[in-house]
Amino acid sequence: MITPLFRPQFAPQIQCVIDRLYSETLSQDPAIRQLAQAKGLTHDGQGGFYEAMKDARLPVTPEFGALLYILARSTRAQHIIEFGTSFGVSTLFLAAALRDNGGGRLVTSELLPDKAERASANLREAGLADLVDIRIGDARTTLSRDLPESIDLILLDASKGLYLDLLLLLEPALRKGGLVISDRADLDGDDGGRAAAYLSYLTTPANGYRIASIATQALGQTFAHDVAVRA
Repeated sequence: MITPLFRPQFAPQIQCVIDRLYSETLSQDPAIRQLAQAKGLTHDGQGGFYEAMKDARLPVTPEFGALLYILARSTRAQHIIEFGTSFGVSTLFLAAALRDNGGGRLVTSELLPDKAERASANLREAGLADLVDIRIGDARTTLSRDLPESIDLILLDASKGLYLDLLLLLEPALRKGGLVISDRADLDGDDGGRAAAYLSYLTTPANGYRIASIATQALGQTFAHDVAVRA
């Protein structure tokens, strides 16, 4: 039996998939991380990083995942955009919120086809696939078309150097009161400064955001996150 890493909150069909993915993360991701680090690959700004981590789940921490669900529910989100699907852990939390909000659409972009396929399988197992549109390729292309007229929530959880580009791409559709949420952690828990331009933009009052930075812990590390609301 899989032991949950945090108090179960969802219907058994969803909770079982989330618990399995976190259990697999604990048993398999550390070895994959060590092999990547042995090759000098520690962050997404390096060529070959994502290929080296193609079998790693790289999930959000359980606490941050629960926060994603709460934020999506409390804002009654119906239209969500995600950059960085991986195996779909964060996608599961957000899609569960959409289901409990009465429905909606989550468009998520993943660079690697194999990961997108695994995420799709996990969403089907959880009974949430009907809410999610997984797009494969460079997010600057995949997220430039066929999006909702109004976006409630944006999650940025992949290559930190692209965060500002993607925010500016999606910003025209982000509603007032909409959320921009980011995960800024590399394998060592830091972001190496690659999100500096993105953070500078969000913290400049003239750009119209109010931001809070938080941290969660997992695998013995502290991970940085940001939550911003469009004023």
